[in-house]
Amino acid sequence: MRKVGMVELRRSWSKFVERAEQGERIGITKRGKLVAVIGPKREREQLDKLFAGMEAVRKRVKKMRGVTIKSLIEEGRM
Repeated sequence: MRKVGMVELRRSWSKFVERAEQGERIGITKRGKLVAVIGPKREREQLDKLFAGMEAVRKRVKKMRGVTIKSLIEEGRM
């Protein structure tokens, strides 16, 4: 991921948006610290797909009777 300072970003905003559109992720820094990331929209679409798949799996899983989160936590502490 390429990192760009705020001053450079202001000067060439359209260039960086174009690069993000083409698939590059660009980190925006302020005083040397990363404050934001711009990137292609398709990454968001891929994440949405991933979370939808996780939700589908969650709905298919049968709940086990007598098993609670609290009991699992306690078992893990032993």
